[in-house]
Amino acid sequence: MAGGEAGGQLKLLGSWASPFVNRVRVALHLKGLEYENVEEDLADKSELLLASNPVHKKVPVLLHGGKPVCESLLILEYLDDAFPGAGPALLPADPYDRAVARFWAAYVDGKLQGAMVAALLGATEEARAAATAEAFAALDALQGALAERSGGKGSFFAGDAPGYLDVALGGFIGWLRAWDIITGGIKLLDAGRVPLLAAWAERFAALDAAKGVIPDPEPIAEFAKVLQARSAAAATATASR
Repeated sequence: MAGGEAGGQLKLLGSWASPFVNRVRVALHLKGLEYENVEEDLADKSELLLASNPVHKKVPVLLHGGKPVCESLLILEYLDDAFPGAGPALLPADPYDRAVARFWAAYVDGKLQGAMVAALLGATEEARAAATAEAFAALDALQGALAERSGGKGSFFAGDAPGYLDVALGGFIGWLRAWDIITGGIKLLDAGRVPLLAAWAERFAALDAAKGVIPDPEPIAEFAKVLQARSAAAATATASR
């Protein structure tokens, strides 16, 4: 891999289960950039993380020569800007295509991720069911975008090779694959419902850049149980005040 020549060493503060961290790791691999991967304990955040992202106190944070860049989608764009000669560009050159890619990446984080969180941590069965329906609708919309952006081929959103939107959604593949284990049978990435998207996920996960980054379903499911337990405990504590 190429080194982080443009201004110093790269260090990524993250967590193995975070889809936002994993999209940054895949992007770094696609660009062939060397970096130090620092696993954070999000229950006991390091002083480095708190100092590097004092506003949100969240991962991922990319440190480039000691300077922090926060928010995963901004980090993806930063990698294009800071390392123009490293690997393929993530964002397309055409201004319209760039705007469309950004639109759908924001949709992934706003609609899909929001629905998945609500489906996982909703307080009632009805709330979780409604959120699950929203997640299905978001995946339907993303499959439509894949068909349109790939020219009907369904290879990648960016065409024959992965780009910005592929990486943005690709970080969620571990969670999408684990969903039926988490919920006891509800399959979000269903080849019968979203065949193009399911095939895309297999293709993306098979990339050398994604191998070793996208988590297996079983540990994600175990991690989800921890999140659910924490959420339930917090709700009980709030209700008893």
